[in-house]
Amino acid sequence: MLKIELIVQDLFEELRVDKYIAANYDEVSRSELKYYFDEEKILVNGKLAKPSLKVFNGDIINILERDDQIIDLEKEDLNLEIVYEDDDVIVVNKPTGMVVHPAPGHHHGTLVNGLLFHCNTLSNVGGDSRAGIVHRIDKDTSGLLVACKNNKAHRNLAEQFKNKENTTRKYYAIVNGNIGHNLGKINAPIGRDPSNRQKMAVVEGGKESVTHFKVLERFKDHTLIECTLETGRTHQIRVHMSYIKFPVLNDPLYGSKKQTTPFGQYLHAKTLGFVHPVTGKYMEFDSELPDEFKEMLETLRK
Repeated sequence: MLKIELIVQDLFEELRVDKYIAANYDEVSRSELKYYFDEEKILVNGKLAKPSLKVFNGDIINILERDDQIIDLEKEDLNLEIVYEDDDVIVVNKPTGMVVHPAPGHHHGTLVNGLLFHCNTLSNVGGDSRAGIVHRIDKDTSGLLVACKNNKAHRNLAEQFKNKENTTRKYYAIVNGNIGHNLGKINAPIGRDPSNRQKMAVVEGGKESVTHFKVLERFKDHTLIECTLETGRTHQIRVHMSYIKFPVLNDPLYGSKKQTTPFGQYLHAKTLGFVHPVTGKYMEFDSELPDEFKEMLETLRK
């Protein structure tokens, strides 16, 4: 069963396949990568690959599901908030607390379970457990994401997000501390935290990661900001804001472990834009902040 498909780009000509995967697929650790090779779960152009195999422009790398991660996906009526839908794509406003795709410990109640109930078909480029999913947002981050109903649309959008072509991703965040300047740019490479594999961190040799932010409103000990992603790394905004000492409010992983409210981190994917994979028309969507987010803003204003 297919887990993920990667298409080798010019920049990585003649790189070892294990090095290419490590540089382009954040969700697999070194130990997991070794497992995939040892268990013959990695194919290059349809053939089993050894870690030392050199890859070239246009090569297709397939990573197969781990045997212990193959699960039966159930269709569940989760009353998803559909912002837009046509024959190729579907844009959803995900609530905080919802996991995007099934994983160990989260086999039900995920966005994929809800999409399977709502749609007749979904793409499977990323594997059956990630049906339709082109990009993710964290469980406790709310907001917009787009899923695809067929593989052609999926590959097109995946390339857009990878190459940052005509795509827009803007987030609202409440951060701890009062940011003194109105605009900022954080350019700091992100990779796995060497001391905690469950976290990401700014590390030497990490992937290029760029976040732009502007201050929207200041409070006594907090700031409301809008973040625009130039790159899309795992936990990027949370890592970058923690790095400059303004962690996202209520973020137990990168900020204070003491939770202000039962609500997740105050981070919302507010605006999403992309070129439609079939019509070629640029589309942009905006979403309302969750009620809990609005309530926190009113509390801070008081």
